[in-house]
Amino acid sequence: MTSRWINQVMAGILVNSVYEMKNYPIVLLNTVLSPLSFLILIVFVSRGSLLGVAILGGFIMSMFSNGIALQSDLSHLKNDFKLQDMVVSSPAPAVLYVTGMALSELIYSSPALLVLAVLGGLFVHLGVLRLLVFLSVLIIMFIISITIGFTLATISSDIVQSFAFSRLISTLFSTLPPVYYPITYIPEPYRIIAYLSPTTYAAQLAQSVAGYLTITNLTAELDWSILITVTVVLLIIATRKVRWREV
Repeated sequence: MTSRWINQVMAGILVNSVYEMKNYPIVLLNTVLSPLSFLILIVFVSRGSLLGVAILGGFIMSMFSNGIALQSDLSHLKNDFKLQDMVVSSPAPAVLYVTGMALSELIYSSPALLVLAVLGGLFVHLGVLRLLVFLSVLIIMFIISITIGFTLATISSDIVQSFAFSRLISTLFSTLPPVYYPITYIPEPYRIIAYLSPTTYAAQLAQSVAGYLTITNLTAELDWSILITVTVVLLIIATRKVRWREV
């Protein structure tokens, strides 16, 4: 049973990342340039003062964009290749299918994550405990984005529609919120808008553990509570509301 589950996960990785990376290496440029382009822009505008913050933001954007990209890939495989129909009719549960596809997104974005890891090692100095906190934030953001991506993919009827959803969500959640810079740069009356995005809370936690932003213990606890609540709510929606076997 365990071997079969591993094979099913590996199949998703091979189909969605290894094949594309091997046959179309040019597509890897997009995964590298997307987070780094914003990083470079922020560094130039701030004259280097926000380099560390921008590196942390690059990680958050990469993890969130990976999960959202899952929506387009799942929609493409579902609508164009009817792969989901085959998975539904097989003994494979939805969780294994999504797990394999989600891991494939991480492998697909590994060049960007590697570059960010090198930059982080050079310019962002975190102890072991602080690093674990930061990794926990990234994992939560990845789960949130995967859940959103999977839910939208099961109700999307066309790849063009999926691309529209992906671009809109990525812009609203990882580009406009204060991910690459501290929220203190936003005037007080407008910060309430930034707090509508879960990436704002993730960025606050990441910047605070790295020493770039000072927040109270109460604020940190509130940030964690909101991220965990959003994750749980989205997981409940994904398991109860998505159209999996009805497609």
